[in-house]
Amino acid sequence: MALHLIKLAVGCESIKEFKGWIADRIAAAKRRGEPPQHNHITRMVPKRDAELLDGGSLYWVIKGEIAVREKLLAIEPFRDQDGINRCRLVLQPKVFMVSPRPLRPFQGWRYLTDSDAPADLGKAAASIEAMPEPMRRELRELGLL
Repeated sequence: MALHLIKLAVGCESIKEFKGWIADRIAAAKRRGEPPQHNHITRMVPKRDAELLDGGSLYWVIKGEIAVREKLLAIEPFRDQDGINRCRLVLQPKVFMVSPRPLRPFQGWRYLTDSDAPADLGKAAASIEAMPEPMRRELRELGLL
C-alpha cells in the first residue's frame, strides 16, 4: 500500500496559480540545461522513503484545502552550497485534481495513508478547474462538490 506526503503550497492562491508555478520552474530548469522535472526542496528527509516511492504522491494544500497531487518519482538527499542537509523531492510534473478536503495549517510535511488520501476527480476535473476559484470553494462548502 502506497504512502503519501502532504504539504502546504504556501502563498499559492489557486490551482491555476499552482500549475503556473510548476510550469515556470520547469521552464527555468530547461534554460539551465537541467531535466524538465518538478523538484521540491525540503529540509528533512522522509524516513519512510521506500513506502513513498511505491506509488506515493505529494498532496498539496492550497488555501486551506487539499486540492491537488503530484506523483513522487524520487527522493534525493543532498547538501546545499551552505553545507546544510536538504532533500529534493522529484515529482512528475502532471497535476491531478483531487476531491477537495479542508485542512488546518501545519509546518513541514505530514504522512498520509492511502486510505486517508482524497480521491482523484478524474474526468470531472476539467469542468471543476474551469470554475472560478471562489465558486468552486463555495460549492464545496455547501456540499455540492
